[in-house]
Amino acid sequence: MRTRKLRGLTVSEIGMGCMGFSHGYGRIPDEEYSIQAIRAAYEHGCTFYDTAEVYSPNLEGIGHNERIVGKALQPMRRDVTLATKLFLPTDEARRDGVYATLRHHLEGSMRRLCTDYIDLYYLHHLNPDVPVEQVAEGMGRLIEEGLIRAWGLSNVGVRAIAKAHAATPVSAVQNIYSMMERDCEESVIPYCMEHGIGVVPFSPIASGFLSGKITPRTRFEQVDDVRNVVPQLSRENIAANQPLVEILRDYAARKHATPAQISLAWMLHKYPNVVPIPGSKNQSRILENLDAANVELTADEFASLERALDSCAIHGYRGCVEIE
Repeated sequence: MRTRKLRGLTVSEIGMGCMGFSHGYGRIPDEEYSIQAIRAAYEHGCTFYDTAEVYSPNLEGIGHNERIVGKALQPMRRDVTLATKLFLPTDEARRDGVYATLRHHLEGSMRRLCTDYIDLYYLHHLNPDVPVEQVAEGMGRLIEEGLIRAWGLSNVGVRAIAKAHAATPVSAVQNIYSMMERDCEESVIPYCMEHGIGVVPFSPIASGFLSGKITPRTRFEQVDDVRNVVPQLSRENIAANQPLVEILRDYAARKHATPAQISLAWMLHKYPNVVPIPGSKNQSRILENLDAANVELTADEFASLERALDSCAIHGYRGCVEIE
């Protein structure tokens, strides 16, 4: 697979979001299946894996996903880029200081991931009680100490990115971005392109909607399935958004691809600094997503697709970017 840059990090141009092995999409797979799926992705060319300390089943506490990812990738650790994320609790930051809190959470993640460094360490969400500049300075110390190679922000807008970047250069911003959620195109992606920052879209297939496999008759699992609360996936909005699916099916037929692959190929063609991390707990779907790297849109095809998308109304805007 071709590679892209997240500032100084070289990663496969499509990465893998690993959350589904622990949380968010109903019943989780057996650990051994999850490990084999992650390794299959590596054999398929993926070198970029995303997790977070909070990705865990409801009753199993912190770090479940990190442990699975750590076990799976330990044999090839030096050949992959590991990204994980922390929440910054106000009480800990006030009691121990921002840097000490960052380091405490980082050390826990490193233990669970079976590694002595993290390639890309994100602040999962902004904490309004802690200035982002202080977080940036703490991340800078972790970089100087060799504990992380780079740092990033998630769920943020340009103002926060700019404040953080001025203190310690940001390598990646992880925001929601797909054909159904294009707010990032207004300012975040242009700012990041101008300043050499990678953009790592989560939910790039819109929680599976852009695969074309979700219909108004689809029933999601009742326990721990985020799709039950995604506005675009209400029964009414699934029906209303079918014109977008038809656009993707048309291009998929022309390109001998799948709708999901077309949606990923579109963003890869559009922005050189974008590295999507589609997530799935199904191995065949994971490999299908990675194969989107083999789908090439011509300039005319891309322009035609852009026009079709611009004329297509989206129902059930999700939008969870924090602007400050």
